[in-house]
Amino acid sequence: MTTIKGPAIFLAQFMGDQPPFNDLKTICKWAKELGFVGVQLPAWDSRCIDLQKAAESKTYADELKGLVNDCGLAITELSTHLQGQLIAVHPAYDSLFDGFAPEPVRGNPTARTAWAKQQLLWAAKASQHLGLDTHCTFSGALLWHTVYPWPQRPAGLVETGFRELAKRWKPILDEFDACGVDLCYEIHPGEDLHDGISYEIFLQEVGNHPRACLLYDPSHFVLQCLDYRSYIDIYHERIKAFHVKDAEFNPTGKQGVYGGYQSWINRAGRFRSLGDGQVDFKSIFSKLAAYDYKGWAVMEWECCLKHPEDGAKEGAVFISDHIIRVTDKAFDDFAGTGSNEKFNRSVLGLD
Repeated sequence: MTTIKGPAIFLAQFMGDQPPFNDLKTICKWAKELGFVGVQLPAWDSRCIDLQKAAESKTYADELKGLVNDCGLAITELSTHLQGQLIAVHPAYDSLFDGFAPEPVRGNPTARTAWAKQQLLWAAKASQHLGLDTHCTFSGALLWHTVYPWPQRPAGLVETGFRELAKRWKPILDEFDACGVDLCYEIHPGEDLHDGISYEIFLQEVGNHPRACLLYDPSHFVLQCLDYRSYIDIYHERIKAFHVKDAEFNPTGKQGVYGGYQSWINRAGRFRSLGDGQVDFKSIFSKLAAYDYKGWAVMEWECCLKHPEDGAKEGAVFISDHIIRVTDKAFDDFAGTGSNEKFNRSVLGLD
């Protein structure tokens, strides 16, 4: 077994216009002071990384890694959640997702998809240059508007959608494989990969690609009423990244999973700061330790109530308290009598 690495923090929700949140060095120092030992970098934020430069220049990647290391931290993974989303966008969402892309490709879905693909290819090489072996992203979605279908889905629609999704991702997965990096999809509502079954459909379409792995975030499963503990039992071999994020689901006589078009604070399902929600993290950390998860525990803050700085301060302690330093011996070793084949046969009455 391996002790989970952490605590770490995903910087996406903390980057801002005011110090110390407007600069990678100063935000890393802030994170270190709170007790974090790792940072996950949003690859769309130029204040954190020049993705193309990191892909093309090992020297720049080394300098970036050195900057973070000098602050007493490690880079855990890069994230291309926004770029990954743009690999597959149904036309109904074009205007909403255009803001994820640079101005020159907005309003041009073909150019936008090509830009997103290039971003992912650079992310593979940048991760390799940084010495990372995992990467985090979204799958995008062609089928999400049919998740609760009315009228019914035409026969073969799901198969067609997943064949196209796999076609777009296969060359990207191959590049990550060439770079020795696992591509970890965050299973998330709004993505075509939003639960175990949809992930398995995709996995089949990409030929069980060894790099098509998982970013585990239990908060999204609480909001779907999916068993997030059993999910680990089923998919632990593919779980290579972990977002530690809490959530709660409190359905009423007026609303349930779909939330009635309400704001986050008024939904039955809400994201919360660590320890304020319903996720059984003791069970999760125990299962991941038992299954020899070798990655990081990365806090992602998306609470609808608590101030982010308070969430971060409490989150560092929360994760530290939940990481299990795994044992290197059995608790009953003191009572062992030693053994060899002859003795074992004797115990069994075979000699």
